[in-house]
Amino acid sequence: MRYQGREVGVEGRVRLVMESALTARDRVGVQDFVLLENYTSEAAFIENLRRRFRESLIYTYIGSVLVSVNPYKELEIYSKQHMERYRGVSFYEISPHIYAVSDNTYRAMRTERKDQCILISGESGAGKTEASKKILLYYAVTCPANDHMASLGDCLLQSNPVLEAFGNAKTLRNDNSSRFGKYMDVQFDFRGAPVGGHILNYLLEKSRVVHQNHGERNFHIFYQLLDGGEDDLLRTLDLQRNPQNYQYLVKGNCPRVSSINDKNDWKAVRKALPIIGFTEEEVQELLNIIASVLHLGNTQFGEGEEGETHITTETPIRNLTMLLGVDGSALREALTHKKLIAKGEEMITPLNFEQAGSARDALAKAVYGRTFTWLVEKINQSLALKDEVYHSSKGSSVIGLLDIYGFEVLQHNSFEQFCINYCNEKLQQLFIELTLRSEQEEYETEGIAWETVQYFDNKIICDLIEEKHKGIISILDEECLRPGEACDVSFLEKLEDTLGGHAHFVTHKLANGKTRRVMSREEFRLLHYAGEVNYNVSGFLDKNNDLLYRNLKEVMCQSNNQILNQCFRREEVIDQKRPEMAATQFKNSLTKLMEILMSKEPSYVRCIKPNDAKQPGKFDEVLVRHQVKYLGLMENLRVRRAGFAYRRRFEAFLQRYKPLCPETWPNWHGRLADGVSTLVKHLGYKPEEYKLGRSKIFIRFPKTLFATEDALEAKKPAIVLTLQTEWRGYRERAKYQRIRRAVIVIQSAWRGMKARRRARRRRQAAELIRRFIKGFIYRHEEYCPENEYFLDHVRFSFLKRLRRNLPKSVLDKGWPVPPPSLTEASEHLRRMHMQNMMLKYCRSILPEWRKQLEQKVVASEIFKDQKDSYPRSVAKLFLGSRLENEQINLKVIQTLGSDKVQYGVPVTKYDRRGFKARPRQLLLTASSAVLVDKTKIKQRVDYAALRGISVSCLTDGMFVLHVHNEDNKQKGDAVLHCDHVMEVVTKLAMMAGRINHVNISQGSIRFAVARGKEGIIDFTRGSELKVAKGKRGHLLVTAPGFSST
Repeated sequence: MRYQGREVGVEGRVRLVMESALTARDRVGVQDFVLLENYTSEAAFIENLRRRFRESLIYTYIGSVLVSVNPYKELEIYSKQHMERYRGVSFYEISPHIYAVSDNTYRAMRTERKDQCILISGESGAGKTEASKKILLYYAVTCPANDHMASLGDCLLQSNPVLEAFGNAKTLRNDNSSRFGKYMDVQFDFRGAPVGGHILNYLLEKSRVVHQNHGERNFHIFYQLLDGGEDDLLRTLDLQRNPQNYQYLVKGNCPRVSSINDKNDWKAVRKALPIIGFTEEEVQELLNIIASVLHLGNTQFGEGEEGETHITTETPIRNLTMLLGVDGSALREALTHKKLIAKGEEMITPLNFEQAGSARDALAKAVYGRTFTWLVEKINQSLALKDEVYHSSKGSSVIGLLDIYGFEVLQHNSFEQFCINYCNEKLQQLFIELTLRSEQEEYETEGIAWETVQYFDNKIICDLIEEKHKGIISILDEECLRPGEACDVSFLEKLEDTLGGHAHFVTHKLANGKTRRVMSREEFRLLHYAGEVNYNVSGFLDKNNDLLYRNLKEVMCQSNNQILNQCFRREEVIDQKRPEMAATQFKNSLTKLMEILMSKEPSYVRCIKPNDAKQPGKFDEVLVRHQVKYLGLMENLRVRRAGFAYRRRFEAFLQRYKPLCPETWPNWHGRLADGVSTLVKHLGYKPEEYKLGRSKIFIRFPKTLFATEDALEAKKPAIVLTLQTEWRGYRERAKYQRIRRAVIVIQSAWRGMKARRRARRRRQAAELIRRFIKGFIYRHEEYCPENEYFLDHVRFSFLKRLRRNLPKSVLDKGWPVPPPSLTEASEHLRRMHMQNMMLKYCRSILPEWRKQLEQKVVASEIFKDQKDSYPRSVAKLFLGSRLENEQINLKVIQTLGSDKVQYGVPVTKYDRRGFKARPRQLLLTASSAVLVDKTKIKQRVDYAALRGISVSCLTDGMFVLHVHNEDNKQKGDAVLHCDHVMEVVTKLAMMAGRINHVNISQGSIRFAVARGKEGIIDFTRGSELKVAKGKRGHLLVTAPGFSST
C-alpha cells in the first residue's frame, strides 16, 4: 500500500499517518472499519476485508480492536526494521499491525503504570498462535535487556515450540491447531525490561490422546518422537518409527502431513528443553511418559468364559512397568478391576471388557493431561521472577496474552465445543462491558453527552450456562452425582424439565416442527450471541466426570518416575472427597481468568482464516462471513460507531488540516480549541456533523472526514510548491550562513596559529641569542652548562664546514682549520678520510695498473731524492718488456727451458779489463738474470748469487750487478749501461728480492774484476754522456746535468 501523507514526529522520524490511507480507500478499502460509511452492512464489512486481503494488507482496525486475516504465506512485514518503525509511535499514526497493538499496550503499561492484556481469539487455523509469537518476539527484541533479560527472552520464545509439541495437533481445519487455551503473563520491571513470566492453561483436549476424527492426528510430540528420535533413544523406549503400530495414532489415519516436518520440529523441541530449564534426567522421564502412553494404547483385553476381563498383551505391560517404574502386577490388577469404598469398607470388583478399555483410556488421558500441566508449571519456574513470589513485585507491571479458542460451530458439537463457546460468551460479555465503559469514560472526560447504546446483552446466556442450581453446568454435575443409572439421555431430559421455558434453550422435544427436522433427539440448542449451536449430549457425562479409578491412582502414586510423583499426589488417594467435575473446574478457572482480565486494561486481536484449504490469496466469503458473525465483529463495530466515527486530539487534527484555512496556515498561535473551531467553520462543517470536546474533536460521519481529506489532497500541489520555495530559500540561506561562519572560524584559527608561531619563534630566537652570547663569554672555560650550547654550535659548525670542504683526492692536502677543542678529533678525521680515499682509490685500480703502481712505489723507495734522473722517470710508465718475442733468439729460449723470460731489455756491457762496449740483451726470468749475445748466453746470474746492485746518483744509465766471489761459475761483477736504468733496476730488485741491496753511490763505484781484483767507475758531470777509459785505468763516465728551467 502506498501512503501519501507524512508527518514529522517529535523525534524527527517520518510517520505514516492513518488518514494518509484515505486517498487509496477505493482500491484497498479503509484501514479502520469505523470509517466505513455503511457500517451496519455486513457485505460492506466483508468487501473491505476482501480488498485489503487482495493487497496483502492483513491487518485492519475496528477502533482499538485489530482484525487479522491469516495470509497463509510469509510476508516481509516482521523484520527488525518494521519493529523500529512501530516503536514509540502513536496507535493511529501508522498502518495497522500486530506491532502497533504490542507497542501501544507496552507504552500504556509504562506511562499509566497499569497492567495490560491482549486478548487473541479466532477459530482454529486463524493464526492466533502466530499472533502471540509475533507479540512475544516484539517484546524480546525492542525492550531493554541485559544478560538475564536476554535469557528470559530466550525462555519466552523457546517455550512456544515445547507447548506446541505437547498441546497442538493437526485437525481438519488447521495443521497446527492449539488444543488448549493459554494465558501468559509477561512481567516487566520499572525500566520496562521483561523480568518474569507465568502461563495458565485451560481445557486441554485430553480426549484427543485416545481418539481422533478421520483426517486428524494426535498431539505433535508423539509423531516427532517417532520420526526424529535417535535410534538408541527409541530402543530404550522400545518404540518403532512407524506410527501405524500404535492404536492411539491410527484412528485418524493421518500419520504424515505435508506442511509439517516432524524431524525438524523434534530438533527444535530438544534444543528448547535445556534452554527453559529441563535437566537431562527430566527430559528422559518426560519421554518415558510419552512412550508409556503409546504402550498403554497397545494394551489389549480379552474376556474369559465367565465374563472376567484379562490382559492379552504382555509386552506393553512390561514396557509400562519399566518406563513408569510401577509394579507390573499392581498395574494389571488396576486395569482389570476397580476399587470401591462403601461405608469405610474397600471392595474390589472386576471390570467388564468395555469398562477395562475405558479405564485404560482414562489412565492415558489422566497421565498425559497431568503431565502437560506439570510441563506448564516447569516452564513457569524458568520464567518466574527470581526470589519473588509471582505478582508480588510492587515495582513491576504485567502484560497478559490470552491465546484462546474462538467460537466453534462444527458439524458435531460435543462437550468441548460447549466449554469453548461458554468461554467466548464470557469474553464477549467482558468485551462489551469494557468497550462501553471505555467509550463512556472518554465522552465524560471530553464533556460530550453520552448517548445510550442498544446492544445484545449476553448475560442471559451466561446465566443459562453457569447459574447455580439452575444452569446447565449445575444440572450436568447433579446428573453425574445422582445415584443410580445416570446417562446422557437422562441429562437431556433433566435440562428439558428445568430449562424448558428459556428463550435461548431448545431441544427436539421443545422445538416446533420446522426445527425438529434439523435436530436429533440427543441434541439441545443454545442461542448464543454469535448464533445458534446444536450440542450432542453423547459423552457429556463421561467427559464431565473425567473419572480415574482409585486403584489406578494408587499405582501411579507409587511410580519411580519423579514427574508422575508430582502429578499424582498420595493425598489425592487418601482424600475421600470427590474432585470437582470438569465443567465446574473450567467454570471456576474461567471466573479467575475474568477477574484477571478485569484487573487489566485490555486490547483485542480478532483472527480470521480466509479459507479452509490454507491457500494464499483465496478468500472464501461464506467462511469469512461465518467468522465475522461468531467473532461478534459487527456488534463491536456497531458499539464503536454508536456515537462518533472519528476522534482526534486538537493538535493532531490542526497539524494535518491547517493548510485548508488561510487563518490557520502556516501556523496557529492561539488556543488549540479556537484553531480547530476556526478550521471547521471555514470547511463548512454543520453542527450535527461534529462536536468539540475538551482536548479532542469528534466527527460523526465518515463522509465528512473523507471530504476533508479530499480537499487536502487537492490542496497539496500548492502546499508542495510553497514548501519547496520556502525550503530552497531556507536551505540556501542556511548554506550561506554555514559557509560564512566556517570562513570566519578558519580565518580566526589561521591568524591565531600564525601569531602563535611568530611569538614562539621570537621567544626561541631570543633564548638562542642569549645562550650563544653567554657561551661566547665562557668559551675558554671547561665544558659547562653556560658554554655548552656555544661549544656544541662551534663543533657542529666546524663539522658542517668540513663536510662541505673535504679533500676530493689523495693528492689534495687541504684541510679546514679546526677550533681548539676539535684539534685532536680533526686529525683523526683527516687520517681516516685519507685512508678511506686511498682505500677507495686502490679498489678502483685495474690489475695491470696495480702492478705498475707497485713498481713505481718500489722505484720511489729506491731512487727518490737519491738519483738525479728520478723525477723525469716518474711520469714514464714501466713496460712489461723492452724486447719483443721475435727479438729474443729461439735457441736462447730453448736453452732456458721452463724458466720463462718475464722481462727483456737491450743493454751495453763493458768488459771488466779493457772496458770495451759490447751490445747485449738482459733477460730476467723467475730465478735469474741472463746476459745474451745474439744466440749465446754469455753470463747467468742467479738471484741467490746476486749480492747487490750499484748505480750512480747522476743521470747516467750505468749499473753494476755484484755477485758473490765464492761462486766459481761467475767471472766477476757485470758492468752494464741501459737507457731505462731505473726500470731495469726496479724490476730486477723486485724479482730478486734485493730491494734493500740497491746502492746509489755519490762518488765512484767499485766492482770485482776477478778473484781478488777490483775495478773503479768514476762519475763526473758534463755537457753530454761519455763513457771512456781514464788515465789511471778507471772507467770514466760523464753524465749530463738538467737545466734548472
